Amino acid sequence: MKIKKVKLYRTVYRPEDLPQTPYNEVAFVGRSNVGKSSLLNTLVNNFKLAKVSSEPGKTRSVNFYLVNNRFFLVDLPGYGFAKVPFEEQKRWRELIEGYLKERDRLKGVFLLVDSRVGPTEKDVQMKDWLDFYGIPYVVVATKVDKLKKRERAKLEEKIREAFKDSSVKVIPFSSKTREGRDQLLREIRNFVES
Repeated sequence: MKIKKVKLYRTVYRPEDLPQTPYNEVAFVGRSNVGKSSLLNTLVNNFKLAKVSSEPGKTRSVNFYLVNNRFFLVDLPGYGFAKVPFEEQKRWRELIEGYLKERDRLKGVFLLVDSRVGPTEKDVQMKDWLDFYGIPYVVVATKVDKLKKRERAKLEEKIREAFKDSSVKVIPFSSKTREGRDQLLREIRNFVES
């Protein structure tokens, strides 16, 4: 799949403002600072599209990016960031859940896990939540360029063990080296064309 054109279509801060769209959607979810914005920028070859910050909790909205005038990549706020007020955390959770539960056009989710940390309790909760609602997903292990060889060899096993699912698909990914980009694009195509 070639991404020729991409633009920010809409930014949403409240579940009731989520748009009904005519195109299929693929969403990206993960804890704060897992690398969602960097991943999106790498996918579309535009490093100014999604705002990147070393400060966790930068994405506070649901961002819809229209790709090739055919489908949406949807960037969800990160979860699990403790340094924002409880009310803001609650608002993010309601926004994420409101999006995931109500989207007729949502074809799949990429659940991002920091490969250096492994799946957190909140990642496992998100995986269980996706399973409960029957939303197809693929795990993306971000920042694999920062792993030692020994850690890298055990990465997929560690994720499958934490998720108690030996069949979960895992894509090792690095925004720095672009490893996993082509595989991710294939999975996006599979989702949006299903």
